[in-house]
Amino acid sequence: MAQHISVSVEGRVLTVRMDRPEQKNALTRGMYVGMTEALRQADRDAGVRVIVISGTEDCFTAGNDLVDFASATPRETSGGEASPAIVYLQALAETKKPLMAVVGGVAVGIGTTMLLHCDLVYAASTARFQLPFVNLGLCPEAGSSVILPALMGYRRAAELLFFGEPFDAGTARQLGIVNEVVAPDELKVKARARAQQLAEKPPAALRTTKALLKHAAAPAIADAMARETQHFAALLQGPEAKEAMTAFLERRRPDFSRLG
Repeated sequence: MAQHISVSVEGRVLTVRMDRPEQKNALTRGMYVGMTEALRQADRDAGVRVIVISGTEDCFTAGNDLVDFASATPRETSGGEASPAIVYLQALAETKKPLMAVVGGVAVGIGTTMLLHCDLVYAASTARFQLPFVNLGLCPEAGSSVILPALMGYRRAAELLFFGEPFDAGTARQLGIVNEVVAPDELKVKARARAQQLAEKPPAALRTTKALLKHAAAPAIADAMARETQHFAALLQGPEAKEAMTAFLERRRPDFSRLG
């Protein structure tokens, strides 16, 4: 398994854990590869009935590691080759077994959009979410340009994406991103109990129910992911994203005033 990714199995529940706490679980290409491999193996393993994605207790993930992100190959950034992040998101969308996410602390960027492909999300009351794509000179990904308006309505989705401001777990629950908000010291116990309940259900019936729930929206989400990837790759090479990432690395506010 990839560095900073751990996989464990307990009672037919497989947990994929992002484990890079010193960097707030910021995701590297290697971590995406490891999580993709874990998801696909779990989906093929008859002994696994439920898949859980988690971070460390006080942090889900701060999103992409921008230093690693900036070193992507020219083919990846031009859209000529699927990046490990895109492959991971596709694996999430294609997973047939129940997917649960357990969110403690921050869930930034893809840390929030990946939740849109999970069937159940449990969050600590201290969790914080953010969709800062526009602020980074980028556009939404993971099919979120379709999923978010369907989930919460156009105006609320536009507000989250246009401003990119953080929002708390209670708001995430009101918007439909989170199923339940739990006290931090109860989160792990709650999530484990719910996962074990699912693991005891008839597995074929669960998989069929998930497939039926996702069937109608799947083509629109797949189309959105493809379109988002094209625009994301183009924006990533543009001056706005370069200014945003340079400013981040230089620890200053970005200046978009001269960009049209």
